[in-house]
Amino acid sequence: MMEEMECRGIVFAPYGPVWKQQRKFSHTTLRHFGLGKNSLEPKIIEELKYIKEEIQTHGKEPFNPFSIISNGVSNIICTLAFGRRFDYEDVEFTTLLSLMSRGLQVAAAAGHTVVLVDQTDEILKNSKKGIEESLKKVAKKKFADKPEAATQFIESTLKNLTVSTDPVAIVHSTDLVIEAIVENQEVKNDLFKRLDKFAPEHTIFASNTSSLQITQLANSTTRQDRFSGLHFFNPVPVMKLVEIVKTPMTSQKTFESLMDFTKVLGKTAVSCKDTPGFIVNRLLVPYLMEAVRLYERGDASKEDIDIAMKLGAGYPMGPIELLDYVGLDTSKYIIDGWYMSEPDNPLFAPSPLLNKLVEEKKLGKKTGEGFYKYK
Repeated sequence: MMEEMECRGIVFAPYGPVWKQQRKFSHTTLRHFGLGKNSLEPKIIEELKYIKEEIQTHGKEPFNPFSIISNGVSNIICTLAFGRRFDYEDVEFTTLLSLMSRGLQVAAAAGHTVVLVDQTDEILKNSKKGIEESLKKVAKKKFADKPEAATQFIESTLKNLTVSTDPVAIVHSTDLVIEAIVENQEVKNDLFKRLDKFAPEHTIFASNTSSLQITQLANSTTRQDRFSGLHFFNPVPVMKLVEIVKTPMTSQKTFESLMDFTKVLGKTAVSCKDTPGFIVNRLLVPYLMEAVRLYERGDASKEDIDIAMKLGAGYPMGPIELLDYVGLDTSKYIIDGWYMSEPDNPLFAPSPLLNKLVEEKKLGKKTGEGFYKYK
């Protein structure tokens, strides 16, 4: 359950026993996923090129090739299922994965049985470790004078959390699927279309996207009435707000179920139609972009812009600081998408400076430099 900022992975809240984690795909399942020889073979050949390049970097020195081969197999699966390779060295990928997994603890702490699904055991291991660390911080604050209660809180929460690399096996026993993968319309549509074939009829699908149109995602499935936006804010354990986004097809029953779900999590839910950015980002992103334009024109320094909004408007963080925190690539992706849909809207006009920083891979805090430099 994650902040769209943009977290990645799939979260499942099952109602029954979890299917065997190591269940092998049957030939029928492979056909559903389009993994016939004609589609699988080119992916293997392409990945072998990457494996060869990795091995050649070691020269004649002895080394263990297992991790390279394992990573290659994972990327073949990843390419087939999600449309692209993922490198564990990818700063964007690992950072957003971390944000997503931290938010998962909220549902588990509320008593729900939760399954976190991702591409490899290595990723899931790191995600679960991050959740445990986050839980320790929450418990320390919540049970400052009760160490036994803190330990019990952590243990009971972790008992409600399991992990898997097999989304099809898990979705068979699921009430709610919350998607938080890469912020890409085509990739999300492909994932929902595939899961829709195996999910029970009653299962509700929700996307944690912060910028894409929920209606278009829903149209990739046969359950438009059981589809909604469910947008959490980062960091999920701290932020109380959840935006529930209703499409014209979202049923009242689905909406009420998601309202009840967010209440159990201890969140405050607000309702919104399927409009670009929903409520918060529709107001926030144009504000952030106008701060960038103010700086671009030379009307004020970035430092003075941030100080002014913190001291004058009472904001905890200035707009330029916030852009660095969110990730300049994330902000650019959002504004570019809105600009494509409404090119005549001046609020959605792109920023040359923001584009330049993203092109230079200066994405904010996660890369050590954005508008500001970080140690």
